[in-house]
Amino acid sequence: MLFYHPHLMDPVRINVPTPSRAYAVTIGGGALDRVGPMLDEIGTPARRFVVSSPLVWRLHGPQFARAVGGAEPILVPDGERFKQLSTVSRIYDALVRASADRASAIITFGGGVIGDMAGFAAASYLRGIALVHVPTTLLAQVDSAIGGKVGVNHPLGKNLIGAFYQPHAVIIDPLVLGTLSRREFRAGLYEVIKYGMTSSASLFARVARERKAIFARSEDALMPIITEACRIKGDIVAADEHEAGQRRILNFGHTAGHALEAITRFRRFRHGEAVGYGMLVAAELARARGALAEQDQQALADLIASLGPLPPIADLSASDMLEAMKHDKKVVAGRLHFVLPIAIGATTIVDDVKEGELRSALKSIGAGN
Repeated sequence: MLFYHPHLMDPVRINVPTPSRAYAVTIGGGALDRVGPMLDEIGTPARRFVVSSPLVWRLHGPQFARAVGGAEPILVPDGERFKQLSTVSRIYDALVRASADRASAIITFGGGVIGDMAGFAAASYLRGIALVHVPTTLLAQVDSAIGGKVGVNHPLGKNLIGAFYQPHAVIIDPLVLGTLSRREFRAGLYEVIKYGMTSSASLFARVARERKAIFARSEDALMPIITEACRIKGDIVAADEHEAGQRRILNFGHTAGHALEAITRFRRFRHGEAVGYGMLVAAELARARGALAEQDQQALADLIASLGPLPPIADLSASDMLEAMKHDKKVVAGRLHFVLPIAIGATTIVDDVKEGELRSALKSIGAGN
């Protein structure tokens, strides 16, 4: 069901002034119905190609098409296992057939995978055309739609092929989250917890305190957590667009998480679920080093557990995960950079994690040998 509030909250606008492009993230219930005028307002080229998935288009396509005055969508399969160059080629094919030129724009309308793939197509077609994200999952709304990371997976690792390409705008409507499955919605909440752990103890506490209203998709509960996560991401991206320093803290939970996704061929986990496990691994590493208090580690474990069960990992090998981490894009000069929490709301980055301590941490969350 969609959650409708009798008095829609005023939209929030967050500016993201990156060196390559400044743009705004607009968040508000009912924003989907105003997409057309908003695109006109920012001067989006009149030729607009909407890239979406069959499921999202079935659920929200008629509303979206009305809002933009009609749209012929380019529909591609969704899900991490389809996030590959062959799928992006289908987007190129549709653009070429339609004679799309540099006075064209791609509007992504879907979750993080659709945004990443269509964003990469926008970055590379004719060496770059206009891009606007209209994310439809919680994970995409709080994380992947902001910051300009676009790209695809390689069989040996996640997001190994890609670019930094900032959108011209991001338009977020919390009301579209009403059609998400509980599992998909929960997957996005792990990323919200990530922002709490890295940057905001108050956001972490809010998720714990308002979990019931958040799961009910109440706009009153969703607006503050989406807004704060977007503010945090926007500030970090503006300060470090190409992940040379501060932005690396946003990889918290992603090192082990990406390994889990890769060794299961992107079929077992939602991205957020893998990040949930990855945060537990990083917290165990930090606790074992004496860098994180046991009570903070327990608070994280309790909050993750309170959202519901994560997919099982007892049949997965710690050795396979360690091997996958060697292909992680966070390996620099042969050293794996690891984001460790030092308190709720604060992290540090280390490059001296030994294989033995990493193996112990992986086993502590339930991985096999």
